Amino acid sequence: MNIRIRLLGFVTVTTVLGLGLSGCAGVVPMKPAEDSNNPECANVTVRLPDTVSDLAKRETNAQATGAWGTPAAVLLTCGVEVPGPTTLPCVSINDVDWIEDDSQAPLYRYTTYGRTPAVEVVIDSEAVSGTTTLVDLGPAVSVLPKTSQCIDITDVFKN
Repeated sequence: MNIRIRLLGFVTVTTVLGLGLSGCAGVVPMKPAEDSNNPECANVTVRLPDTVSDLAKRETNAQATGAWGTPAAVLLTCGVEVPGPTTLPCVSINDVDWIEDDSQAPLYRYTTYGRTPAVEVVIDSEAVSGTTTLVDLGPAVSVLPKTSQCIDITDVFKN
């Protein structure tokens, strides 16, 4: 066999194995949000905890993101579109308001309400508690400027 063909084959196999092993290194593939380069997202990112709901933090490949667990059960993205008024439930946990979207349960999507930029957290509720997760992420997210808060429909009709 020609030495060039063997060398090319070795390089190809080595490259494929190297890529495969680097995939095992734990990088979680994510997409950055449109406003991920907002300096306020950097303030959140540097404050992300090492553990969330007892799950270890993982490396991600996108700016202003975070992931916890193997497989990843909690995904955070800063710089998502700021939500407007909604009929989805809003929960307040430690002075951070979150809009809860359970349309893809057992995956729950929580988006901050009244903070700019907005943060989205996707939680696999079969692996972790949503409340515990949001409590753990609260200190990092609470550095975002608060511009408004959730109100209940009964608050709208009070005299």
